[in-house]
Amino acid sequence: MMLRERSLSWRITAPLRWVRSASLGRLPSGRPLREAPSRLVALLRQGGIAALPGLRHFRGRAKRRLAASTEDLTTRLYGAAVAPQKSLLSPHVVIIAELSLPQCAKYRVWQKRDFLESLGWRVSVVDWRQMDVGWAALQCATEVVFYRTPAFDSVAMLVAEAHRLGLRPRWEVDDLIFDASEYRQNGNIASLPDEERDLLLFGVRLFRACLLACGRGIASTPALADAMRAEGVVDVAVIENALDGQTIDFAEEARRAARRDGGVDRDRVWVCYGSGTNTHDADFLQAVPGLLEAMAHHPALCLRVFGEVTVPAAFERFGDRVERRTGLDYRRYLHALAETDIAIAPLEATTFNDAKSNIKYLEASILGLPSVCSPRAAFRVILTHEENGYFAETDRDWAKALGRLAVDADLRRSMGERARRDVLARYAPDAVAARQVLPVFGPPGVFPPEPERLRVAMVNVYFKPRSFGGATIIVEEMSRRLRDRSVTLAVFTAAASGRDGETRPCRYRVDGIDVMAVPAAPDRDALGELDNPDAANAFAEWVEAFRPDLVHLHAAQGLGAGLLRVCEERGIPYVVTVHDAWWLCDRQFMVRADGRYCFQTTIDPRICQQCEPFARHLTQRAAIMGHALRRAALILSPSETHRQLYLANGVPPERIVVNRNGFRWPERVRAPRPLGAPLRFGFVGGTENIKGYQFLRQAVARLDRADWSLAIVDNKLNLGIRSIDPGDWRISGTLQVLPAYTQETMDDFYDGIDVLLFPSQWKESFGLTVREALARDVWVIATAPGGQAEPIEDGVNGTLIPLDASPEALTAAMTALLEQAARFEHYRNPLKDRLSDYETQADELLEIYRRILN
Repeated sequence: MMLRERSLSWRITAPLRWVRSASLGRLPSGRPLREAPSRLVALLRQGGIAALPGLRHFRGRAKRRLAASTEDLTTRLYGAAVAPQKSLLSPHVVIIAELSLPQCAKYRVWQKRDFLESLGWRVSVVDWRQMDVGWAALQCATEVVFYRTPAFDSVAMLVAEAHRLGLRPRWEVDDLIFDASEYRQNGNIASLPDEERDLLLFGVRLFRACLLACGRGIASTPALADAMRAEGVVDVAVIENALDGQTIDFAEEARRAARRDGGVDRDRVWVCYGSGTNTHDADFLQAVPGLLEAMAHHPALCLRVFGEVTVPAAFERFGDRVERRTGLDYRRYLHALAETDIAIAPLEATTFNDAKSNIKYLEASILGLPSVCSPRAAFRVILTHEENGYFAETDRDWAKALGRLAVDADLRRSMGERARRDVLARYAPDAVAARQVLPVFGPPGVFPPEPERLRVAMVNVYFKPRSFGGATIIVEEMSRRLRDRSVTLAVFTAAASGRDGETRPCRYRVDGIDVMAVPAAPDRDALGELDNPDAANAFAEWVEAFRPDLVHLHAAQGLGAGLLRVCEERGIPYVVTVHDAWWLCDRQFMVRADGRYCFQTTIDPRICQQCEPFARHLTQRAAIMGHALRRAALILSPSETHRQLYLANGVPPERIVVNRNGFRWPERVRAPRPLGAPLRFGFVGGTENIKGYQFLRQAVARLDRADWSLAIVDNKLNLGIRSIDPGDWRISGTLQVLPAYTQETMDDFYDGIDVLLFPSQWKESFGLTVREALARDVWVIATAPGGQAEPIEDGVNGTLIPLDASPEALTAAMTALLEQAARFEHYRNPLKDRLSDYETQADELLEIYRRILN
């Protein structure tokens, strides 16, 4: 017990437990509320309110905290990214709810789920304590309801995220637990000392704060809706507690059993009163004088009490005419209720009780029992005095109504059947769904709204604003161009991490494209990069929400091949662009631990095992990847060279085609080279050995002359990381470290160099920067063979050096150009007409999609 009460989750939920328990007339331990003073102070001193210093800020400051929450988890990570389009997703209601109160959850959560599903909505229910689950669910939601949630920090963050996503959340409740002045009407709470009462009412302020933060409400009764409006929430809907399939089925079963058994005792007339807790003692007392009088005048009249309500000592004189039943589940409770003859539902005349629902009347009526009720607001909605029940306010009213029903079995039967017909007409599932739920949520609508438009989901580990790597550039460029070609397109990618390492799913919109970002496998998790169940589950939710006609997978490291299993299970065709050798080799670029390229053509797992002796998953890896590629509708290669690698490893020729990556042509004429300037080299490969970083360092260290400069792009600066230290370089020329250029600043970068160095240490699948440079009249020194060498004609528009060459080969190539520096004063690439741009690639891609789907 001590460990539990000291735990973080226990302390955080302490005020909520106190509020709920107090409303039920007991302590959280289950002991009577009258024992509260000593126990309350002891528990709170152990870590109740003291453990929640931030919660007091919700007093009048909810909006400020919500704004801070939004900035903390979205704007901070994604900068200028904006809220996505809700209309892109299939209709989906998320209910974030208090689920630990079974009766409340039955009537407010599970019933609503059933009603919405009957209307065609997809519904997800999440316990509000599962913050991460709720956060993920919001990303794929089109509507959200917060039921009976307090404004703890975690809930405030969920509400803020709902607002950012444009969901316009509603806060729902079925008790007047958000108005402190009305809540004080609870007689049990009023009996507490001021200090303890103030602590309990603090929880009421948390509910009010959440209501105001959501800004819209759902109430179970009109009176409760009016109380919400009085708090300043204008948009409030009423959805009443109602009947559901389970209740109706249990009730029919109970009625049949009661008729079969002939009742408990036909010589007696049983009045029943049910209460889950002794919080209703004061309510029960409203009927006690009249009930005592009726029982005294009618010897057949008996009382059966269900639950923990206190029965006054005055009933002791009736002996076995008074019974108590406890410990019944809902099904057994309805069976026991069906064995009685008259139901009563007394309530004190308070605003708090006027806001309550008429569940007791519904449960009795569905069993065909007549009811005598206090004339509270919710009963007046359905009960017509002397037709389908009785109202009783005074002691005489109670005695008179109970007396009439006690002596007239036909009246009991006819009134009970009338009540049953009336509640079925108003509260049956179909009726409530059509008359109350549909006006609030509307029909889910036809989805997709434009069925004639092609819907494509692209997958890549990075996407703007986290632009990193050649595949990312291709995905960004293709997504924009396909969007402009009337394709409804969305992107699935890996999520950014915050300053404290937090990573959460986030849906956002950038450049007119909706993006879903989810946590990827941690770095150095080889198996997680291969098959990430969490990412696959998130992708399954995203696919259900976006419903693409086709999925196009690019670089999936960290997201995993499990994404394609999701497509296969759902019958969604998918295309794979093999940007590298990840599908064939555990080392993405087929580079050994010593930094040298593995010159295998047909990959032999036995050789791979020697390269990675501690990797015991290579056989399973090959099976997973082989299956994923075989199930693809088509495999795309950025170059013919790279296609040949996959052909050599068992991919049938008809299953893989070339869709050459494009590039962006310069937007202006190249700036003239400064006269007499030293020859200017450039390198954009980052610090990876695979891109030739160390190879280049060794080569320039051997270049013993100063009439040249080298501009190196640190491509991790846009991720907030400085990866290149100029002090690590031994260089005779001038060295400059630049941040990565964007597609918009690319021309400026290439204007500043004459020769691009591309000493890649593997057979590149494409080599985007090679094409960018050649299109801008920049000479290229590149290794060969590989996709990077395909557009280069040695000695015409570039220099090719062997892929397995030593650094001296690069030094020699650079030296040769330095000896011919004058040729670059007015150099123009004569082979630019051989290059394919982004527009060409997008046209080819769209034709491929259509061919697959047709």
